[in-house]
Amino acid sequence: MKKSRYTDAQIMGILRQADSGVPVASLCREHGMSAASFYKWRAKYGGMDASMMCRLKELEDENRRLKRMYADLSIQTEIVKDALQKKW
Repeated sequence: MKKSRYTDAQIMGILRQADSGVPVASLCREHGMSAASFYKWRAKYGGMDASMMCRLKELEDENRRLKRMYADLSIQTEIVKDALQKKW
């Protein structure tokens, strides 16, 4: 997955600036980002604080790891089933 150019603290700062009334267009110009990125962050992280944001990223990483483990195990199971069928 592509690493973000902005840290969690920077994203939270940008979102707080927008909440305080700074126009989105000027925020985007100031920080060198697109409006789509801002709205994506607001949809994903709106109403969160830094600790909740960190916990969300930890859970996403754990979920990604578990999905990979499941995929590996299912492949192994298919290989064993195929080997047993060919043996008989």
